[in-house]
Amino acid sequence: TELASPQEHGLDFQRLLDASAYKEMFRQDMIRWGEEKRHADPGFFCRAAVEGALQPVWVVSDTRRLSDVEWFRDTYGDVVQTVRVVATEETRKRRNWVFVTGVDDAESECGLDQGVAFDWVITNDGDEVALGEQLEMLVQALHRSL
Repeated sequence: TELASPQEHGLDFQRLLDASAYKEMFRQDMIRWGEEKRHADPGFFCRAAVEGALQPVWVVSDTRRLSDVEWFRDTYGDVVQTVRVVATEETRKRRNWVFVTGVDDAESECGLDQGVAFDWVITNDGDEVALGEQLEMLVQALHRSL
């Protein structure tokens, strides 16, 4: 049977948003539930993300799959700007990331590693000045496009 949403299972939604062990206990089930929803309707989560959005500029963070990027490009055309944030594996490990087989090699984690020409690639390896400069360039470009 189809898995229910976190709320339907009585899970603590706020705790599922952080990097806690609580989230990790349910992570594979959440991925499976999301895959079932996407399989039935590839635009399910994309439509939910933009529902009621009226602002002239908004950020949809954490898209995970090529089908998500394609949905936004098909729906909104050239106004879509894709941004990828990257960090070296060494930096990620310093931030306590540990590779988990079956999770970190799943489409939900690496579905955009190939096949997308990003408009912007931001490097976040801990250099706050460099990160700030990159983000400032992005914001200025977005302002010019309004």
